[in-house]
Amino acid sequence: MTPHTPVFCSIVPPHLLEHLARSSNPAVAATARRTLVADASARTFRVLPLPGTAPTLAPAETGRPHRTVHDCERGTVLPGVKVRGEGEEATGDATVNRAYAGLGATFDLFMNAFGHDSIDGSGLPLIASVHYDENYGNAFWNGEQMVFGDGDDEIFLDFTLPVDVIGHELAHGFTQYSANLEYFSQSGALNESVSDVFGSLVKQYALGQTAEQADWLIGEGLFHPNVEGTALRSMKAPGTAYDDDVLGKDPQPGHMDDYVRTGRDNGGVHINSGIPNHAFYLAATELGGNAWERAGRIWYDVMTGGTLTPEARFSEFAAATVAAAKARYGDGEEIQAVLKAWAAVGVPTD
Repeated sequence: MTPHTPVFCSIVPPHLLEHLARSSNPAVAATARRTLVADASARTFRVLPLPGTAPTLAPAETGRPHRTVHDCERGTVLPGVKVRGEGEEATGDATVNRAYAGLGATFDLFMNAFGHDSIDGSGLPLIASVHYDENYGNAFWNGEQMVFGDGDDEIFLDFTLPVDVIGHELAHGFTQYSANLEYFSQSGALNESVSDVFGSLVKQYALGQTAEQADWLIGEGLFHPNVEGTALRSMKAPGTAYDDDVLGKDPQPGHMDDYVRTGRDNGGVHINSGIPNHAFYLAATELGGNAWERAGRIWYDVMTGGTLTPEARFSEFAAATVAAAKARYGDGEEIQAVLKAWAAVGVPTD
């Protein structure tokens, strides 16, 4: 892959949508199949300017967000009709306003906690499109912008509801512009894990939560109340996020002993991300306090340090976190917390 290669990354993994597509509930199955078709199309699509519009330019003022939210009006043409720009008043559409706020919350974490100006470090404008397609059950980053579905109101609610979903998808852009981890096998699982890490940090930063106060759930509030599940994934306890007759059971492992070898989902990128996810949770809670201040800083240093290869495996990433902890904090409790965390999930650091 060349530097900054864009890739389609969605919050709901294909294996889950494929499971729903086989549901005995005709409405659930039809919506899942429609979402899978839309995802397949979106993977090959790039954002094009609307006729008569100029491309969005980076803002002259650095260190501030530059957000634009569009409405797809339940179609699939991106970016859609512009409905809210930076600094404009809230609209009467709660979905638009949540997307705008979530873009801002993500910008705030990267800028205020890490001094990183937008997701590329250089003030990249943040673009989002809402009301994508009919009953679309996903949200994705396509290499250039965020896209949100409204959900089917059977399994999924509006995808702008959990702020960590917005943070997760924008963090794929952060990875795209930093370590550029290849979206396959272990490097792909790391790509997904980094998005879960920073998505969770966006939520914690916005709510002012410490590592101990955080729920460490990804997508909490996304499921319909009738679904037996709390979220799409749990960093605290991988494999426990949902166990539902329609959805099935959360397949994420939390240890290398249970690593899933599969040809689906780009080699299990959404499944095996549970292992590095749990390592981050363990390091952050061992250190305590605000997770973005030390554990988050170590992961950020790894992503921006230029030492990772795009094909990095778990052990390479783990070793990089140890080196980053030592470089920033010396031989204190930070490096011990990182070593302990990776050992607990069965990933070697040397």
